[in-house]
Amino acid sequence: MILIRTINNSKLLITLILSFVFLTKGYSAELSLPNFTDVVEKNIPAVVIVHAKKKVSGNAPADIMPNVPEEFKPFFDRFFDDNQPNRQHRQAPSFGSGFILSDDGYIMTNNHVISNADEITITFSDQTELKAELIGSDKRSDLALLKVDANKLPIVSIGTSENLKIGEWVLAIGSPFGFDHTVTAGIVSAKKRNLPNESYVPYIQTDVAINPGNSGGPLFNLDGDVVGVNAQIYTRSGGFMGVSFAIPAETLSNVYNQLKNEGKVRRGWLGVYIQEVDKDLALSFGLDKPRGAVVAKILDKSPAQKYGLKQGDVIIKYDGKDINKSKDLPLLVGSTPVNKMVTMQLLRNKKIVNKSIKIEELPEEDKIASMTEKKIEKTMMAGISVSNISEQTKKGLNIYGGVRVDKLSDSQINNSKLEINDIITKINNDSVLDVNDFNKKLQSIKNNTMASLLVYRNSNPIYMAIKISK
Repeated sequence: MILIRTINNSKLLITLILSFVFLTKGYSAELSLPNFTDVVEKNIPAVVIVHAKKKVSGNAPADIMPNVPEEFKPFFDRFFDDNQPNRQHRQAPSFGSGFILSDDGYIMTNNHVISNADEITITFSDQTELKAELIGSDKRSDLALLKVDANKLPIVSIGTSENLKIGEWVLAIGSPFGFDHTVTAGIVSAKKRNLPNESYVPYIQTDVAINPGNSGGPLFNLDGDVVGVNAQIYTRSGGFMGVSFAIPAETLSNVYNQLKNEGKVRRGWLGVYIQEVDKDLALSFGLDKPRGAVVAKILDKSPAQKYGLKQGDVIIKYDGKDINKSKDLPLLVGSTPVNKMVTMQLLRNKKIVNKSIKIEELPEEDKIASMTEKKIEKTMMAGISVSNISEQTKKGLNIYGGVRVDKLSDSQINNSKLEINDIITKINNDSVLDVNDFNKKLQSIKNNTMASLLVYRNSNPIYMAIKISK
């Protein structure tokens, strides 16, 4: 009896211990969850709704009623077409979010929120409405600075994104679908994301729920500091799918100061087209591992041209900073003050070269002429059939020679990166003048070795590495 009682008491004791452990774990987990209320209460007064109106033609319901579900749009199409035949011009409204940077009325939002707007109105948290003036905008960073005539406004505190950690809690305040001052939260998913056609913004990726209307609103850390500006989402449905992007606070501060003081943003410009160094290119260039940025094209009258950069140079350091990925270079160059002298470390013909270059201002737009080719003589070697290119093509691409890929053997199609109509201008950084020169250079390369090619595809230069098989 005593033994049984002891065992039962032991079971009771074990049960009590386990219950205590589970309760403690649950209590600990509850304590570890963030509390956003202080951040929200402090910053909501400084977050605004940005209304933009512009004149457009027609009666598209997508503009008049932007949130109409897809299945109802045909009905509204018919309604507006049948009942408003004489309506030629109207004010198409759009809206987004913004936040107050100074107590005298400077407000930041996204450029795409106010782009081409004839009238901009700001709605504050107390429902006060004021007309806003556009101080300046920057399309490349998708930021715009507005000004309202007011004083003693509540403001946000600008922090830094550099100290953000992957997995850290962040929250957004904005007006998705017009629901003003909506709060959503999530974590930092990644940093320094480069999006297509966005070379000058190292985006913060989060899983914070962002939807139409959130654009231009602030992203806060748990200290209540703005660490980013919510700008884009990745979606296949038009709504949030767990991937959103914010412009980092450092970009925000830089653009804000320039727009406020000068009305525009000036960025550094080197004047090169670059590409990534993959494993094969690294091997052909003599690099120990894939790193740096390959100079694929040098623009006419650019700093790169003036100071002697060459096609095929691999930029491995810029102003003392390592270039691990090609995407690192545009960010560094763009943030460089105009007219500053910087030193770059290059790999040129497998040797380290240092170059000092004076950075100039990034032009508004660069254009590359498109040309047509004229076939002349052909050859077949290493499974590649090529022909000479016309003088017109050379002039358009600003090259002295080259050959056009007319045909690839089945083995080349399967094993190389070349495509029909590619124009080969260099082999191992030696210029190709014509078909004969192309043949000579191929013959000088050892069989079954890697060679780097400079290729123009659709007028764009690309470096690639192929295995030479004779």
